[in-house]
Amino acid sequence: MQIYLIRHTHASEALSGRDEHRYLTATGRRVARAVGHKLAVDKSVSLDAVFTSPLVRAVQTAELVADAVGYTGEVTAMPGLMPGSHPRATAQAIAALGGAVAVVGHEPTIGALGAYLAGSPGFPPFRKGQVCLIERGQPMWTLLPDVLEFERLLIG
Repeated sequence: MQIYLIRHTHASEALSGRDEHRYLTATGRRVARAVGHKLAVDKSVSLDAVFTSPLVRAVQTAELVADAVGYTGEVTAMPGLMPGSHPRATAQAIAALGGAVAVVGHEPTIGALGAYLAGSPGFPPFRKGQVCLIERGQPMWTLLPDVLEFERLLIG
């Protein structure tokens, strides 16, 4: 099983305290497309499922990355990916699927999910638009969105 953990990209500021309505900025949209393109071209990523936090900025990131890698299935909102959620139920739901799954969320929730999946007490914080691959419970690599380069993912 391959799990691609992705933090949403750059979003607008909250208006009237409505964090859930924040949408991607032009930079955020550009980064999401570039990250998806990099995954498709350099790693030949093919997805079987895409799950996202139901918050607007995460949904938009998921849709843009999915489109860039050629995923034509449904992007499914998963409440367990919202900020502050515990990773156990989300990890179990994703693991039951098998295959290659992209999961888009927020910090620190996406990092907590990464730690849980890798069986580690901690996980490096995600930058906006960063992708980390967990394969069969092992951290493999991370894609840094600001430079579009892959690095080995080391966690302690």
